[in-house]
Amino acid sequence: MEHEGKAAERFRIMTKTRPPTWLLDHKKDVYSQTGEDGVIEAILSALGERDKWCVEFGAWDGQHLSNTRNLIQNRGYRAILIEGDSERYKDLRATYDDNGGVFAVNAFVGFDPHDGLDTILAATSIPRDFDLCSIDIDGNDYHAWKAIKAYRPKLVCIEFNPTIPTDCPFVQPADPALNHGAGIAALVELGKSKGYELASVLPWNAFFVRNDLFARLEISDNAVQTLRTDLSHITYLFHGYDGTIFVHGNRRLLWHNIAIDERRLQLLLKPLRKHPAAYSFLERCLMGICRRWLARGRAS
Repeated sequence: MEHEGKAAERFRIMTKTRPPTWLLDHKKDVYSQTGEDGVIEAILSALGERDKWCVEFGAWDGQHLSNTRNLIQNRGYRAILIEGDSERYKDLRATYDDNGGVFAVNAFVGFDPHDGLDTILAATSIPRDFDLCSIDIDGNDYHAWKAIKAYRPKLVCIEFNPTIPTDCPFVQPADPALNHGAGIAALVELGKSKGYELASVLPWNAFFVRNDLFARLEISDNAVQTLRTDLSHITYLFHGYDGTIFVHGNRRLLWHNIAIDERRLQLLLKPLRKHPAAYSFLERCLMGICRRWLARGRAS
């Protein structure tokens, strides 16, 4: 009977006509930046089970572009809010001084046993399967989520680097001094390894739901290529048959607002930008010199 029940559930999901990206229809900002508040509410409503606990790190002042304040202020949620910067932490404390259900923590969430989220939350009374974990630490988000073992939130909202193409599995080294981030493809693979499925994608936040609850969202196709609809921040680099390098797409350093100049990216001298089959003897010799010079530059 149990097998028949699971088969019936799979058939019900497969025959649904709800579009895979239906959660994007619920985008809404109360305090969030690109619709996260509405998507979070829609997912939690569809999941049904709630304990009304959430976690956010880095939480900033608890208001600015927050993914949890709407739940705290308007849905009666209790929260553990974690901020590493001491000045922002003061603001965070001031924001929630009068709310006994919000616990502010001044700490940097790392990825080692002594500073990971498991250790920080162990000192609190939050349930092991709390509703929402929001991760936004501008770099090591991937490693911080990977290190969480003891807690299994129902929904994880995690920032990815939106300049990284969808199918590029880039992950920065686990180093607190770096701010490179991770591509969404890498987060999808990490999510699967931890028992989570991709549910929705906003411009730089991805939402993952625990496997045992995912079917309740009625998403038949959750491929990242399907769910990621905003590609506006990606800059594409490619080259022609003649070795000319082209830049298309966003063409800017997103956080620094500096244009990427195609002319300054060229590796070949202009006379050598032609198909190698058309090189003269002199051009072939010059190309050999160019290769050695570029190789020496890489070695140094």
